[in-house]
Amino acid sequence: MEIHLPSLPMMKILSHLDAYSLLQVAQVNKNWNELASSDVLWRKLCQKRWLYCDMLTLQLHGKETWKQFFFYRTWQEHAKSRAKPEDFTYKEIPVEFEFWAHPCYISRHGLTRNGQGKSAVCMVTSVNRISTWDIHKGAMTWESPVQKSYIELMTTLPEMHIAVTVDIRATIKLWDCHNKDALATKRIFSPCQILKAVYTKDDPIVLVGDISGNLYIFRIPDLHLISRHNVFPYGIDELQCSPQNKWVLLIIRKPQALTKVVYMNSLLRTSEFSDPVSTSLKFPLCQGFFWTPRREDRITLMSRNELSSSTKFGTFDMKLEEIRNKVAVQGHLVASFSLQDYKERAEWMGVSEKDTIVCSTGSSLLLFDINGLRLQTFQYCPEQILRLWVDPVHVIVTCNDGSFDIYAWEESSSLLRKCYRLQNKKYLPPSSFINNVLCDDVSIIGVMTNCPSCCYLMTYTLNS
Repeated sequence: MEIHLPSLPMMKILSHLDAYSLLQVAQVNKNWNELASSDVLWRKLCQKRWLYCDMLTLQLHGKETWKQFFFYRTWQEHAKSRAKPEDFTYKEIPVEFEFWAHPCYISRHGLTRNGQGKSAVCMVTSVNRISTWDIHKGAMTWESPVQKSYIELMTTLPEMHIAVTVDIRATIKLWDCHNKDALATKRIFSPCQILKAVYTKDDPIVLVGDISGNLYIFRIPDLHLISRHNVFPYGIDELQCSPQNKWVLLIIRKPQALTKVVYMNSLLRTSEFSDPVSTSLKFPLCQGFFWTPRREDRITLMSRNELSSSTKFGTFDMKLEEIRNKVAVQGHLVASFSLQDYKERAEWMGVSEKDTIVCSTGSSLLLFDINGLRLQTFQYCPEQILRLWVDPVHVIVTCNDGSFDIYAWEESSSLLRKCYRLQNKKYLPPSSFINNVLCDDVSIIGVMTNCPSCCYLMTYTLNS
């Protein structure tokens, strides 16, 4: 006997399910299949998984339904997991940049299934200008005019193909990376220390922190000042937004280190909020942090005590609460543990969407649940781990010989699966140093600094 329930209550129930559960529901009967395939449900899943879906139209991606788009994007995300080392093309792109160079993707995802679209990065060069590079061709595609003042910071907004720079005179400029002239320019009075561009549900914005602890919010593309608040007595050292940009994490690394979480809407909607709505997390000596992917309100912090060489992890859930008719933020500690059995200190960390904490010492890759139960250990010898890249799908380990180990998070467990190694076949002199790593769906980039010789980008791109 087929089960028929009214459509509205059924849709309400189905709206709480994940993609796998919706697919199971669709097998019950024809009526349930139709409801479980609804564009309303699948668009909600897409928006929860990828914030930029709020600004997408399916026609731009050749898809007829949001269900099709969900599986298409998931297929894209796992492209590196399905690959083999021989599926990558290796290039070295000589670029003139400073030691602190930090390239940012200016393209949104990289290649699509039919091979259209390419990975591109934007970076600051040592001659006071920024440039964009086609990673697949290894060629420069655009560069700005030489600027009068030294460019200190740069960020990008791939969703709009926009770059933002700040120079030593605290001049903010917004570039579309096609034209020679900046789209907008804004000057503030105090030197900048932190810069971040994000796409929110209200507006695309730029967050700027100065050395006096002021946080500025500017609108893109005109750099109109939305709000300015003094959040710390000192300059902001770290700034990171949660997966859907509901929260902003701010850190200063002075002896009296402070960690603060701010409700994003209180920065954007000045007519509703006279002051930022925030809370300070009681977790001293914070050295690392990571928002749980695809869970908007959970963050894990890592602290190190240099005297005792101990490392501690704490996981907090952020909640909005109404206290005396005012909105307040509370950070609730849900789990914590210490690493005491390792002589080497933890350097890098990340978190999976299943709350698995991955961290690296010089010779080990370690996995724990949020309560400290050890799940996996990967030993590295004679290589040493230099850094980690952690995203919702992959963990990429950078070794001191220039090679990359690619891992994938298991779908059915909280563990990691080692996929393959991209071996660097070029001899690296002792003076060489990989000072940054980034990746998108189909490319991995390492910033190689060779002193005193030239620097270059090590790029691996998946063949279409």
